[in-house]
Amino acid sequence: MANLNIIPSSTIPCTKEQAIADSLKAHPVSLSLPQPFYTEQANFDIEMEQIFQKEWLFVGLSCEIPKKGNFMTQQIGNSPITIVRDQNGEVRAFHNVCRHRGSKLCLTEKGKTAKLVCSYHQWTYELDGNLLYAGTDMGDDFDKSKFGLHPVHCKNAGGYIYISLSDNPTNIDDYFEDLAHYLEPYDLENAKVAVEKTIVEEANWKLVIENNRECYHCSGSHPELLGSLLEWDDTEDPRASDEFKFLVASKQALWDAEGIPHKHVSHGYAKRNRIVRMPLKEGTLAMTVDGQLAVKKLMGRIKNPELGSMRILHLPNSWNHAQSDHIVAFQVKPLGPRKTEVTTKWVVHKDAVEGVDYDPERLTYVWDETNKQDRRLVENNQRGINSIAYQPGPYSATYEFGVINFIDWFSYTMQVNIAASSELTTSNGLTG
Repeated sequence: MANLNIIPSSTIPCTKEQAIADSLKAHPVSLSLPQPFYTEQANFDIEMEQIFQKEWLFVGLSCEIPKKGNFMTQQIGNSPITIVRDQNGEVRAFHNVCRHRGSKLCLTEKGKTAKLVCSYHQWTYELDGNLLYAGTDMGDDFDKSKFGLHPVHCKNAGGYIYISLSDNPTNIDDYFEDLAHYLEPYDLENAKVAVEKTIVEEANWKLVIENNRECYHCSGSHPELLGSLLEWDDTEDPRASDEFKFLVASKQALWDAEGIPHKHVSHGYAKRNRIVRMPLKEGTLAMTVDGQLAVKKLMGRIKNPELGSMRILHLPNSWNHAQSDHIVAFQVKPLGPRKTEVTTKWVVHKDAVEGVDYDPERLTYVWDETNKQDRRLVENNQRGINSIAYQPGPYSATYEFGVINFIDWFSYTMQVNIAASSELTTSNGLTG
């Protein structure tokens, strides 16, 4: 658990960061966090620095930038980022900041361009980030090769794009390899985002993740979702019935026959990355209001409509449900200590025709309703936590084990990253 000793406190200067690390080390992961972790700007700023500026983040899908020159942009805290398909077809990421005077370079959320051109003074960059043109007045000794765009670490794993703003990001290649293998049947290079919707929830980002990591609340809040979803992620769940275990075994035999990956795999501390395929309720094929397919054209090489839901978790900012006919991908983006952006994308075969192969309203209905319900739940959660009466409360080890795993991962990651930052500061002679 994360409250084990990671680094002796006496070796680190007393800072706000260290006070946070000490608080987390002393706090049981079986309880919800102390109030400042859900409400205070100072805590939020340090979480952005220690997690969202260091860990790998899900930012989109390769099918969103299908051709050379296609780009999309992201805002991670104060850092604008551009993800682009370069001249060789590779997916790259750069800080969206011109090397001249720092102006933001790409100004739209998505687009297509032959070169990356700053609208301020027309400095021009190749799609691989190299500076091509800086005007004629920079002097004879100006070296363009020293002023390319600052790169951002970027991985394309089976069509899912991840970035890390860290100079030395954590190695999670084992997860990327598994993800590429599990996504292979979907052929995401030949897919498209049919619908994209973003909502802003007036709640801390951790409450959004906590809510997702348990289905304790589902029976009282998500009638549409429970029309198709079985809440268990594993036959080892102590609540799993014999009927459920039999259903899983029968479906897995069919998946094995078609070469569809399904076994539960997890990577990283407290299972931060998890992939598993689970059946939907017997007689249902997709997360739709009637449980039937939302899209007539199945994805990739898939032939069997009874693939259930492949659930993909990536902490700190994404969960996903991949079905035979479409994928639902979620991205969480913190905007402030009590404000979080949640983007949902419904992904279908690139040749599926709107109005012929799918109805967007029917495709999105179940998760539209679920997202609205979850927003109300986490906003009410935030309002209660804001109160002077709030105290950390206990999680259920049975129903909320996923939340405990998340809090454990969050606490551990914050402590480790703060300790690493303190060691770097000390080694650079910057302790004050």
